[in-house]
Amino acid sequence: MKSIRELYRIGIGPSSSHTMGPRKAAEIFLSKHPEAKAFQVTLYGSLAATGKGHMTDVAIIDTLKPHAPVELLWEPQTFLPFHPNGMTFKSKDEQGTVTDEWTVFSVGGGALAEEGRESGTTPDIYGMTHMSEILNWCERTGRNYWEYVKQCEEEDIWDYLAEVWKTMREAVERGLDQETVLPGPLNLRRKAATYYIKAKGYKDNLRSRGLVFAYALAVSEENASGGKIVTAPTCGSCGVVPAVLYHLQKSREFTDIRIMRALATAGLVGNIVKHNASISGAEAGCQAEVGVACSMASAAASQLFGGSPAQIEYAAEMGLEHHLGMTCDPVCGLVQIPCIERNAYAAARALDANIYSAFTDGVHRVSFDKVVAVMKQTGHDIPSLYKETSEGGLAKDYEQME
Repeated sequence: MKSIRELYRIGIGPSSSHTMGPRKAAEIFLSKHPEAKAFQVTLYGSLAATGKGHMTDVAIIDTLKPHAPVELLWEPQTFLPFHPNGMTFKSKDEQGTVTDEWTVFSVGGGALAEEGRESGTTPDIYGMTHMSEILNWCERTGRNYWEYVKQCEEEDIWDYLAEVWKTMREAVERGLDQETVLPGPLNLRRKAATYYIKAKGYKDNLRSRGLVFAYALAVSEENASGGKIVTAPTCGSCGVVPAVLYHLQKSREFTDIRIMRALATAGLVGNIVKHNASISGAEAGCQAEVGVACSMASAAASQLFGGSPAQIEYAAEMGLEHHLGMTCDPVCGLVQIPCIERNAYAAARALDANIYSAFTDGVHRVSFDKVVAVMKQTGHDIPSLYKETSEGGLAKDYEQME
């Protein structure tokens, strides 16, 4: 299992798999062929089906076009065996002859893979890859999940998590100040600022819930506008973890050190799912994005409130379990409807999962690892039209962006 740096990627939205991944792939291919006189890029499956709404074409063309002309081919009905988000890059010489060809897959969270081998990442550094193993370690040693992260990562991981937290915090605060319309044909107005002002007028419980909604909306709307965010675990689910942590720091005055430890725990939870299942909406539906984000935030909140390792595991389990089967059905291929609203609702669910687990001793029948395995199988069973193709679910009957 790799570093949580590979999970928390700082970058530009709106999609980790459809924007950040393709941009990174284009940069890699360009670095190998700076002499090319032309490029041809073919997008397959989900990457082609919702690529225009996710700005896949913009990411690739902006990277390659300054160096040579780019031809983009769209093959939404062609799904390569390894992953729905496939793309083939070709370089050409002055005569138009293909000089090299590279097929790569954007597997979620901005990560790339070549037929099962993740490329351009850090080596495996975590010996234990299941929550049950790590929970047993915690109970045996008296330590917590973030301490296992500390044990496995390089010393500068805390500097990196400090930058992650700074970026998350800034995304919340930028988003709260914006009152414009989001880009795209839906003409969707930003809501974060309105929710924030309204929440301030309520008392206690309603104010708390309204603020969490506002913070999640703020980050998700920044992402939808192509702003700078952190994948947690993806761009489409980037509002959940920041909303929960920002709210808890504001309301409970948790220090940055404690927030970063919570981020480490959340990253470990997301890493386990990424390693054993998927965080790609195109592969496993929105359960793999918003569901995993909720699980991460649930674990982080539980830790901040002094949950035992067993209670933290239970909170993480609930956060994912109650998103099982959620489809990925972005309207018009945009990371807006239902993505933004799902982030706000999942942030509230994460806080509820923490409260629920706090009332227990952490003992429960269905383990986190079991839910991860079920999520993977459920994602396999969900028909492809419900996995980021904009052909089914809420996206049905809406025309794709042209």
